[in-house]
Amino acid sequence: MRSGEFLERHLGVDADGERAMLAALGLASRAALLDQALPASIRQKTPLELPAPLGEADALAALRALASENQLWRSCIGAGYHACHTPQVIQRNVLENPGWYTAYTPYQPEISQGRLEALLVFQQTVSDLTGLPVANASLLDEATAAAEAMALLRRAAKSRAQAFFADAGCHPQVLAVLATRARWMGIPLVVDDPARIDPAAVFGAHLQYPGTWGELFDPAQVVSRMHAGGGLVSLGTDPLALVLLKSPGALGADVALGSAQRFGVPLGYGGPHAAYMSCRAELVRQMPGRIIGASVDAAGRTAYRMALQTREQHIRREKATSNICTSQVLLANIAGLYAVWHGPEGLARIAQRCNRLARRLAASVTPKLKPSFSSYFETLTFEAGEKTKEIRERAGQKQINLRYDGSRVGVALDETTTEQDIRDLAWVLTGDTKVSESPGEESIPARLRRNDAVLTHPVFHHHRSESEMMRYLKRLENRDYSLAHGMIPLGSCTMKLNAAAEMAPVSWPEFARLHPFAPREQARGSARLLAEVSQALSAITGLARMTMQPNSGANGEYAGLVTIRNYHAARGEGGRDVCLIPSSAHGTNPASARMAGLEVLIVACDAQGNVDLADLKAKLASHAGRVAALMITYPSTHGVFEESIADICRLVHSAGGQVYMDGANLNALAGLARAADLGADVCHINLHKTFCIPHGGGGPGMGPIGVAAHLAPHLPCHPLVPEEGLSPASGTVSAAPFGSPLIVTISWMYLRMMGAEGVRLATERAILAANYVAARLAPCFPILYTGRGGRVAHECILDLRGLKQQYGVNAEDVAKRLMDYGFHAPTVSFPVPDTLMVEPTESESLAELDRFCAAMVAIHGELEKIASGAWERDDNPIRNAPHTAEELAGDWPHPYSRAEAVYPLPGLRGAKYWPPVKRVDAVHGDRHFSPALPPE
Repeated sequence: MRSGEFLERHLGVDADGERAMLAALGLASRAALLDQALPASIRQKTPLELPAPLGEADALAALRALASENQLWRSCIGAGYHACHTPQVIQRNVLENPGWYTAYTPYQPEISQGRLEALLVFQQTVSDLTGLPVANASLLDEATAAAEAMALLRRAAKSRAQAFFADAGCHPQVLAVLATRARWMGIPLVVDDPARIDPAAVFGAHLQYPGTWGELFDPAQVVSRMHAGGGLVSLGTDPLALVLLKSPGALGADVALGSAQRFGVPLGYGGPHAAYMSCRAELVRQMPGRIIGASVDAAGRTAYRMALQTREQHIRREKATSNICTSQVLLANIAGLYAVWHGPEGLARIAQRCNRLARRLAASVTPKLKPSFSSYFETLTFEAGEKTKEIRERAGQKQINLRYDGSRVGVALDETTTEQDIRDLAWVLTGDTKVSESPGEESIPARLRRNDAVLTHPVFHHHRSESEMMRYLKRLENRDYSLAHGMIPLGSCTMKLNAAAEMAPVSWPEFARLHPFAPREQARGSARLLAEVSQALSAITGLARMTMQPNSGANGEYAGLVTIRNYHAARGEGGRDVCLIPSSAHGTNPASARMAGLEVLIVACDAQGNVDLADLKAKLASHAGRVAALMITYPSTHGVFEESIADICRLVHSAGGQVYMDGANLNALAGLARAADLGADVCHINLHKTFCIPHGGGGPGMGPIGVAAHLAPHLPCHPLVPEEGLSPASGTVSAAPFGSPLIVTISWMYLRMMGAEGVRLATERAILAANYVAARLAPCFPILYTGRGGRVAHECILDLRGLKQQYGVNAEDVAKRLMDYGFHAPTVSFPVPDTLMVEPTESESLAELDRFCAAMVAIHGELEKIASGAWERDDNPIRNAPHTAEELAGDWPHPYSRAEAVYPLPGLRGAKYWPPVKRVDAVHGDRHFSPALPPE
C-alpha cells in the first residue's frame, strides 16, 4: 500500500539515473551535493509539515469531497462576471490540451506561431468590438486594466491637472483597485457621477459603459468635454454588449477596456480571466502589456511576433511604466476562439437574446416593480424598498443569487439564462408566476445602437462546422512548441510537469461555475481548498499569513510592497519611500517598486554574482530613515545561493526596512529552507512555477504572498468579500477577492500528492539536474556564476559573450539553432546580455537532459567548424537557423548540406519538430507595425 506513487511520476529521473548524475559530479549522494551548493546557515532545521501524500485517485476523491461543499446556485449577480458556455470544441482542444496549456511565453516566435496567431485573433476581436485600432494581447483583469489605463492617460494627456476621475457607476472592484493604485502613485481620485465632472480639474476619466447596475448612458458629451480640456478618457466596457452598442471608438474614447470572461471562459470563482485593452493609434507606445504584430521571416513569409518589445517591463526595470510581466494568454485565446466559433452572427444572436430576455423580465415585473433605468443591455436594477426581504427569501427558495445593495436589487442575465429562469426570476421579484410573452419596449436608445459591421475578417466566417474548427485548432497547435514536444529549459521560469491529474479539476463545474461574489456559505469547498493551500505555503515559507488575491507574480510583488507601505504608514513612517534592489534580482522587482510609488536604488553585485555588502551598507546609510524595503531574489537570478543572505536581511532590518523576497526561484528552496528563516518579511510565490500551474503560452499565473505576523493586518483585502483581520484601508490589488481560484486546484493536487517528502525531493532533484547540466556543458560553455564549491542552485547561466568575436554568432543565434535540434531555447540574454540561462527542473528524465546536453555539445562542435574554416562565418547552420521543411524542399544555396541543417543529430530522424517559419525579422515588424490579422 504505497502513497508516494505520484512522486515517481512527477520526478523524471529514477534512482539509477540519479546515481549516474551524481557520479558525473563526482559525488556519492544528494546530501553531498547539498552540502556543497546550499549554505548550511539557511538549511531548514525542522521537517516540513504537510499532510501525508495521496495517490492520484485518492487525491481526486478528496478534492471531489471539497467540491461537493460548494453550492451552485443560479447566478444573476453580474458586476463584471457572467456565466457562459465554453464551447466543447474549445474546451477539449484548447483548455484541456497540453499542446496549448504547457507552452511558454512566445519569446521565441519561430516556434510560437500558433498561439501568436490566436492572440492576433483575440486582438482583432477586441479592436473590432471597441472600434479602436490597437488592442493588446490581454491584461490580468478588468480592475487592474483600469488602473493601467489611469497611468497611461496620465502619461499621454496634455492636461496638467493632477487628479483622475472615476465614474461612480464603475464596478466596485474597479473603484477599489483604482483607489489603491492612485494612492501610491500620488494621484487624487475623484469618484462621482459623470454629469458632475470638471474637465479642468482632472487629467483623465474612466467611465463604465454600461454601468455596474446596468444603466446605459451616452458618454460622448463627457468625452468631448474632457478632450476640450486636454484630458483623455477610458471606457470600461462589456464585450457582449458591444456587439449591439455603439463602439467606444465611435464615441470618441481614447482607451477601452474590460473583461473577456463572458466569451467562453468559466467564472472560476473569480479567475483566471483575460482583460482586454485597446486604444487610439497614437497611444500605442504608451499601452501596457504585450502586443502581437505581423512581420516577415527571413524568407519573406508572414510571421508573427511580440511587437515593440522594448516595452517588456522586466527589461526596462526601474524605467518601467508598468510592472506587467505576463498576460492571460490561454484565456485570451479561448475568448478569441469563442468569437471565431460563433462569428458575428452568433455573437449577435447571443447578445440579442440576453437583451430580449431582460426586456421580457422587465415587462413581466413592471406592474409591481419598476426597473430603475429604462436604458439597459441585460442587467436590470430595482429599488425594492420594503419588498427586499421577501425578494431575498424567494430567491433563496429558488437558489438564485441576485445582487443586493441595501434595498437595491440587481438582476444580470447572460448566455446561460433560460425561459425557466425568467419565470423563476419574475416570481422571485413579484411573487407572481405570470410572464410577459412580448419583450416589451426597446432598452437600447437609437443613438447608442451599433450600425457598423464587426468581425469581418474571414477567420470569423470559415469555421462554422466542428470539423473545420477542430482542424483549425489543430493547425494552430501544430505550429507551437510545448512540453508535449520536449524539454523547455528556460531559466527563472520552472517549466515542470503539469500532471493530468492536477489539471482535471479545472473543468469541474463545482469550481468552474462559481461566481466570485457568491455568498461565502455557497463556497465552503473553495474556501477550504484555498485555506489548505495557504497552510501548505505557510509551512513551506515559514510566514504567518498568506493572501491569494494577487493573480500574477508581478501583482504579488506589488501586493507585497503595498503591504509594506501600509505597515510603515500605520507606524507613522509613511516617508519611507526608497526600495533597494540588487542587480541580481528578478527584473519585475524594480518595475513593481515604481508602481508602488517607491524610489528604486540598485545595489551592485560582485564578480561572483553576490550582493555587494559594502554598496548595500553605503546606500542604507545615505538614505537613513527613508528605506522602505529591500527586494531580493533568492536564490538569485544569477543562479546562486548567497552565503550572506541572513546578514543582508539583518542590515535592512536594523535600518528600519522590510525584506521582500521574490519567490520566483522557490523551486530551489521548498522543503530545504524557509523564507522566514532567511529573514524575509514578505515572499510572493509563483504557483505557475514551483506549484505546477501551467504557463498557458504566457499566462495565467498566480502570485500569492506570505507575510510575517506583524505585516498580516496590512494585507490587501476586497470591498465585496471582507476577510477577518483585514481593513479596507489596506487597499485592493485584484478584481477578484482570491485572484484566480480555479487554477489553485492544480496546486492543491500537487501538494496533496507530493507531501512533505515529495516537495523536498523535488527541490533536491531540481538542484541536481541543474548541476548535472552545468557540469556537462562547462567544458564547452563556461558557467558564469557559481556558489560555494563551484555549484549552482536550480539553474545555471552559460556564458556565450565571447562567441561574437570568435565565431561571428551570438546567444540569439544559438537559441535559434536549438530549434533545429528539437528544443525550445533557454532564457536568452537575461539577466546578463548574450548568455543562456538554463533551468532543467526535476520533471525531466536523464535521457532528455542528455539529449539537451548533446545538442549544446554538438552546437559547440559546429562553432569549431566555423573557427576552422570548414563552415563560413556568414553562411552556416547557426547563423541561418532555424531551418524549415519548406526551405528544405526548395533550392539550396548554402555551402552546408540539407542534412547538416535539419538532422544535426541522428535521433532527430525518428521524431522531428519543424519550426513553421524561419528567423522572424523584428526590425521589420516594428517599422511596419500591424497589430491586426493580415488578410487571407
